[in-house]
Amino acid sequence: MSNVVNQYFAHEYESIEMLADRISDALHCPITIEDANHQIIAYSRHEGEIDPVRIATIMRRRVPEHVINSLWKSGAIPKLFETEEPVIIPAIDQVELGERVAISVRKQGKVIGFIWAQSKAHFSDEQMFILKEAAKAVKSQLLQHEKRKRAAEESHQEFFWKLLTGHFNGRNEVDQVNKSYGMPLSGELLTVIFDFKRTIDRTLERQIDYLVETLQQLSCIARTYDGDQLILLIRFPDKGETDTVQHYIQDFIAKASERLKVQPTGAAGSIVKNPIDVQTSYQEALYVLRMKELFSTIQVPHCYEKIGIFKSIDDFRTVRKGMRNPIIEKLKAYDHMHHANMIETIYTFLAHDGNMNGAAGVLHVHPNTLAYRLKRITEITELDLKDMNEKTLLYIDLLILQVDDSFL
Repeated sequence: MSNVVNQYFAHEYESIEMLADRISDALHCPITIEDANHQIIAYSRHEGEIDPVRIATIMRRRVPEHVINSLWKSGAIPKLFETEEPVIIPAIDQVELGERVAISVRKQGKVIGFIWAQSKAHFSDEQMFILKEAAKAVKSQLLQHEKRKRAAEESHQEFFWKLLTGHFNGRNEVDQVNKSYGMPLSGELLTVIFDFKRTIDRTLERQIDYLVETLQQLSCIARTYDGDQLILLIRFPDKGETDTVQHYIQDFIAKASERLKVQPTGAAGSIVKNPIDVQTSYQEALYVLRMKELFSTIQVPHCYEKIGIFKSIDDFRTVRKGMRNPIIEKLKAYDHMHHANMIETIYTFLAHDGNMNGAAGVLHVHPNTLAYRLKRITEITELDLKDMNEKTLLYIDLLILQVDDSFL
């Protein structure tokens, strides 16, 4: 059988689409060929009934995100990464996915793509064998695709770094240079950074690339790596929304934790209309990361536009330099004498806007214990917790103290 099948896929094909049709004819069912990030490279002709997922995949040129999520949850995609054998995937009714048989395409053990067959009936041993041979036949085509894609990405990275570092003098210069790159810069743009706090080796980079390309809430038009950080350029065709960016970052972090077993920190700069301002968005995202590192016990928002008072910490430090805060002085003295943590208590309480349960959770104490500490703080300092002006100034000085302590 082996010689027969090998001869079946042996000769050269004018296009990968013709090869897709040949594989489909051999298997007697529609097939799609995808790259390692579930972008459609080719699909066969189809007749008769096909399910909505195949239609949506062909129209979008990539597998819809909710389908990818379901395939991860069902264990189908993890299994495809683990084995070189065909994987039978039962129908998933929730996403209208019919039964599939799929196989990963590999080069020296690395997954470079997939073949998905919409099976109408149980695959015979012969069909399973043909699918394995088909995976060998499409390997060279997928490698060529990967090479072209990598070259385009590397070319875009150079241009992206010039945007990030303020290399251009104006919009006209950006547009002129971009004629060589063809990066879609119309609409609104912003920079997103994920800090992985560890070296991003080639294996982790491929896993991150997969995650970026399969999360489809936002359109990522460029990405690059800088040390421990992934930097993305996001484009909104129309008006960008900060809440959408916040959700994207949260989703990315959750999936990175679940699938890659890493916990990155995410941050985004402001949404800008002119690509010349991408540099500003990048610096703002770096600033958000700095605030998250300095104030690790506070939930600093992911987006620069949402961080509020944290935008002005350095200005507050300048204005308040050399000024005393009697409340902080009294609490410091009390903490030193009694080995207590009243400074941390009032700081956490104010940072959570007076939410007793939230602050108690961060402090790892019962809300009643927190209530007692706050009562004791008011007795020691005569702080009025109902006076917004007094609380605001105290909170600012506590934030400044946190920054100053970080430099010690």
